Amino acid sequence: MSADTAVRERSSPGPAKTPVLRGFLSAHPLLEYGIRRFGLYLVELWGSLTIAFFFFRLIPGDPVQTFIQTLAQNYVYNQQASQEVIDKYREEFGLDGNIFVQYLRFMQRLIFEQDLGPSLINYPTPAFEVVGQSLPWTVGLLGISAVLAFVLGILAGAVAGWRRGKIGAEVATTTSIALGHVPFYFLALILVYVFSYLLGILPNRSAYDSAIPVAFSPEFIGSLIQHGLLPAGSIVIIGVFNWLLSTRMLMVPILGEDYLHYAEAKGLHPNRILTRYALRNCYLPQVTGFGISLGFIFNGNLLVEQLFNYPGLGFTLVTAINQLDFNTVLAVTTISIFFVLTANLILDLLLPLLDPRVKYWR
Repeated sequence: MSADTAVRERSSPGPAKTPVLRGFLSAHPLLEYGIRRFGLYLVELWGSLTIAFFFFRLIPGDPVQTFIQTLAQNYVYNQQASQEVIDKYREEFGLDGNIFVQYLRFMQRLIFEQDLGPSLINYPTPAFEVVGQSLPWTVGLLGISAVLAFVLGILAGAVAGWRRGKIGAEVATTTSIALGHVPFYFLALILVYVFSYLLGILPNRSAYDSAIPVAFSPEFIGSLIQHGLLPAGSIVIIGVFNWLLSTRMLMVPILGEDYLHYAEAKGLHPNRILTRYALRNCYLPQVTGFGISLGFIFNGNLLVEQLFNYPGLGFTLVTAINQLDFNTVLAVTTISIFFVLTANLILDLLLPLLDPRVKYWR
C-alpha cells in the first residue's frame, strides 16, 4: 500500500453516526408518535390562548369604568379618589400598560401562577375560582351527554348500515338526514315548549330545585336528573343523529368485503360478525371525529346552558361578557380550550391501541 493511499484512508470520513436520541426514537416509534403529538398540542394550546387574548382585548369598552360605575351607585367618591381607584383596579386586573405588556403579564400569570386575577362579576374572588364553581355543572352535563350520544349513535348507525333496505333502518336514516344539522339550542326550544309549557312535566330553569338541600340524597339526585333531562336531551338527540349518519356511511362500503363473507361462511352469528368484524373498522375514524366534534358540542352547550339558566360555563361566560369581565372570560376560554385540546390529545394517543395499523406519525 502506498503512502498516498494510506493517507487517503485515514483522512476519509467514516460512516455517519446516528444521534443517540434519534436512534432511540427510531427504535420506539410509538414513543416518537407521542412526543411529536404532545409538541403539536403545546403549539396549538399556545396559539389558541394567544388568539383568544387579543380577540377579547379588542372588544370596545372599559371594564374598570364599568366596575367603578357599579361601585359609585353604592358609595360616594370624589374625583381624586375615583381616579386612585381606577389606577388601582387597572393594575390589579392586568389592564395597565399597552396590549403587548398585558399579553406578557397574562402568559406569565397563567403559566407560573395559574391565576388570571380577580373576577369583576364576583370581586375579589379569583376568576379561576369563579369558573371552578361552574365547571362541574358543564362537565356533568356535556360529558355525559356527549359520551351517551356517541355510544348510542355508533350502535344505531351500525345497525342501520347492517340492515340497510329495511323499513326501520331507512326511517332512522331519513330522520337523521332531516334533523342531524338542527342546532342544539333550536331543539332545546322545541323541547321546552312541548315538555314544559304544553305538558308541564319537566322544569325549564336551573339545575335543581332550590327547595331541596344540596346533598348526596335520592331527592337531590332525582332533582338533578329531572332538571337535566331537557338540556341533555337536546345534545343527545342531535348527537345521535349525526353519529348515526357517519357510522352508517362507514359501515355500508365494507359489507361486501371478502373477510365478512368468509366469517359468514364459517357459520359465525350475524351479531358477532357485526360487532367483531364490521363495526371494528369504524372505530378509528369515529374516535377521531369525536375529538374534533367536542369543540362544536361545547359551543352548542354554552347556548343551551344560557337558555335553561343552567349554572355552567356558558351561563358564567355570558354574564362575564355582559359586564366586560375579561379575566373571567379568559378563564372560561382557557379552561374550554384546555379541555377540548387535551381530549383530542388523549384520543390521538389512543389511536395506536385501537388500530394496530397506526404505528407512528410522520
